[in-house]
Amino acid sequence: MNPFGHREHETLIEMSATTDGEEANGTLYEINSNADSELPGNSEGLSSTESTFLIINNQRIDKHHQSKDSVFFRDGIRRIDFVLSYIDEPVKEGDKKAERRKEFEINLEKSGLELETEDKKESENGKTYFVKIHAPWEVLSTYAEVLNIKVPIKENDIPPPMENPLHFVLKPFRLPENVMHPEPDYFTAPFSKQKQELFLIEDENSFFSPATRNRIVYYILSRCHYGTEEGKKKFGIKRLLNNATYTAAYPLHDCQYWKKARDEKCESERFTLYMQWARFAQFYKEQPLDLIRKYYGEKIGIYFAWLGFYTEMLFLAAIVGLICFLYGLITMDDSNSSKQICDPEIGGQIIMCPLCDKRCEFWRLNTTCEPSRYSHLFDNVATLFFAIFMGIWVTLFLEFWKRRQARLEYEWDLVDFEEEQQQLQLRPEYEAKCTKRKKNPVTQEIELVVKRSKVNLLSKLFLCWMSIVFWISLIIASMIAVIVYRLAVYAAFASIMENNQLEDNPISSLLTPQLATSVTASCLNFVIIMILNFLYERVAIWITDMEIPRTHLEYENRLTMKMFLFQFVNYYSSCFYVAFFKGKFAGFPADYTYMFNKWRNEECDPAGCLIELTTQLTIVMAGKQIWGNIQEAIVPWIWNWWGRRKARNNPENLYSRWEQDYDMQTFGGLGLFYEYLEMVIQFGFITLFVASFPLAPLLALLNNILEIRVDSWKLTTQFRRPVASKAHSIGVWQEILNGMAILSVVTNAFIVAFTSDMIPRLVYYYAYSEYEHSLMDGYISSSLSIFNVSDFKEKSMPNENPMNITLCRYRDYRYPPDHERKYMHTMQFWHVLAAKMAFIIIMEHVVFIVKFFVAWLIPDVPSEVKARVKREKYLTQKILHEYELYKLKEKLSGRQYCEDAEKQVIATEGKVQLSEAM
Repeated sequence: MNPFGHREHETLIEMSATTDGEEANGTLYEINSNADSELPGNSEGLSSTESTFLIINNQRIDKHHQSKDSVFFRDGIRRIDFVLSYIDEPVKEGDKKAERRKEFEINLEKSGLELETEDKKESENGKTYFVKIHAPWEVLSTYAEVLNIKVPIKENDIPPPMENPLHFVLKPFRLPENVMHPEPDYFTAPFSKQKQELFLIEDENSFFSPATRNRIVYYILSRCHYGTEEGKKKFGIKRLLNNATYTAAYPLHDCQYWKKARDEKCESERFTLYMQWARFAQFYKEQPLDLIRKYYGEKIGIYFAWLGFYTEMLFLAAIVGLICFLYGLITMDDSNSSKQICDPEIGGQIIMCPLCDKRCEFWRLNTTCEPSRYSHLFDNVATLFFAIFMGIWVTLFLEFWKRRQARLEYEWDLVDFEEEQQQLQLRPEYEAKCTKRKKNPVTQEIELVVKRSKVNLLSKLFLCWMSIVFWISLIIASMIAVIVYRLAVYAAFASIMENNQLEDNPISSLLTPQLATSVTASCLNFVIIMILNFLYERVAIWITDMEIPRTHLEYENRLTMKMFLFQFVNYYSSCFYVAFFKGKFAGFPADYTYMFNKWRNEECDPAGCLIELTTQLTIVMAGKQIWGNIQEAIVPWIWNWWGRRKARNNPENLYSRWEQDYDMQTFGGLGLFYEYLEMVIQFGFITLFVASFPLAPLLALLNNILEIRVDSWKLTTQFRRPVASKAHSIGVWQEILNGMAILSVVTNAFIVAFTSDMIPRLVYYYAYSEYEHSLMDGYISSSLSIFNVSDFKEKSMPNENPMNITLCRYRDYRYPPDHERKYMHTMQFWHVLAAKMAFIIIMEHVVFIVKFFVAWLIPDVPSEVKARVKREKYLTQKILHEYELYKLKEKLSGRQYCEDAEKQVIATEGKVQLSEAM
């Protein structure tokens, strides 16, 4: 017996001619393959297979007595790997679509796939045909080699790592072992059709997982041609879906999510995922990442691994942020600034200048008592500590994720995936445009490439980038419109609320003109953000399609950069305005600055703008998360409920598995893109502006706990099964996160310096305090300048002055009206500005030094993983060399060993010795 053999081959009767395969009432099932046919995109060296017929002893099955909730053909043996659906249209356009379908399905059969069609009479609506597709072993083995799919070659003999000493404590959070690790751990090697004896093949029907099978079938579907139109060869299932030749194309779920399949040959992994992962009651449990990867593929698996790791790391940030918030809450009544503002003898005696022109009146400082007290929650010494902590936390998160990702790359056979795999995944849309031949400088092979003239290329680039600039300009214009709204409404709020606060009304005491304007403007801004997102999403896809990227990876990267650039400006522009621009260019009473020469620029509250930035951040961040969960969970559920309304009255055994999945929503090729985008935008909120809102990580943590279960629930229960695809990392999102981590250090340093009152308070404490017993006494008076009412310009002078006010105060550091340098900046202003700039430089350098040191200290790949990778490569080389040696000896057995043959054996043995030495 062959020592490398692991299976007995079935009997195959090879035929030189092709005939029509019978359907369920026959005994011959055709596995067609045309030796002369060649699929587009198969220039990588795919060899054709022979035309074969598999003899199956099968009887006609009465469909009405057999449950249609099955993932197998009518014979109950061949697995359904993919389903196509279409509606027959009895019109001229319908005839054209029928011709495309006929040609497409003939070519699918020529490529070796087996088809079985369900008549429209059997469908629930009486209109839809379903074409079920099965990939036999010959097709799977051929394309597994083309796609370089790694399969088991030897059981892993490396001892598992030492058990975590906290394993007992973490036991309530663990899942059963068979759920966490549904398959044994193997060493793997790329599949080779000529060396099948090397691999651990026990059953050809189950050797390739359903996810791998549907990935192979989709690869064929996306490259199978269906005719020539307008002088161009047309191919690919995506085009046929776009022109409505087919209405859907999807792999099947293996069972209903709420119960196991009746067929014992069906794994019922969907049911396991729902029970152990997709229910909210499991929110505290770990995720079964290996099972997710096995069922949905590596790309979806890596997303949930990243989301889970991000959520775990948020625990630390949320705890520290909560402690900082509690510190502000506990010390709120000890704030000297708010005490001085609320004191009737201090704040009650300070008359502030009007907040708007003409209509607004003079007002007393103590009317902002409550807002100034609550601003201390976020504007205290803990803010500085938390800003520095988050700068280091971001680095730890990114570095530890690299290590986690490296471990997953090894465990999921994704090592060297980038070089071996991505180059094969050419987009069918790109291949369809290939009209020019060019030699590849690396492989020295002739390849088809897209013919691009310089004029055409430049015009497309110009159009694309002008479109992006136009939409970003549109965002800026909408932000300016919101600012104009703030200025116009601010004057109205100020004229209504001044001196009207009722002491017995807590809402009235809290709702200042600044806060009322900020809340309404934030809500309006959020609505505009959602509308612009909806519109730009389609524009970004159109621009990226027009660029004709070569690979799927290149397509996603280009779309990602466009969408992120837009979303960055769209979501964060309002926060940047409040943090860095509001109140900085308001001028002073004798010379206010105006937008468009009409609206007076806003001023910050006497206690600072930080509370308004917190309000803006909370509304936009929380609103986005709530709206996102509604879109992700409720909308698909409503559409599915509506789509299945007729099927509820059908007997379960007649509601087929393919129809159940057909009535579900499509996840789409960009489904994960939107999930990543949502989380990265959230990541920006909790890093870029976290100094203004220490509770942001806690909100993000609570949202992500819900997000994991919502995403898993909708993927398992509301969407068709996505086509499995590979990914060895989170892709370009890693670079975006790195960029945001660096930017967050700068933004938080500027927020602490320019938006909070920390630096002015420190400067006053150490340089300008005149009180020995309490160094912060007099700070509020020191931060307010004096203005003579008679110096108002005509357009700024209040219409009424019932108290005959002659002097008022405003927030700035300027000389009084009786000084020789009247209304010019005082020396304290320059001292505060210098202190702010020095603080920014020191904080940035300290945080960056710590960040880079931590990044250098933590290796990207654990030493244990490096050893396992080397061990696997060594064993693979050794097994392959031993196999070559065995085959060579077998070939030479029974012959006289000539000198050349002996040299060949010695050379092969040398390879084995060299491998062992390695």
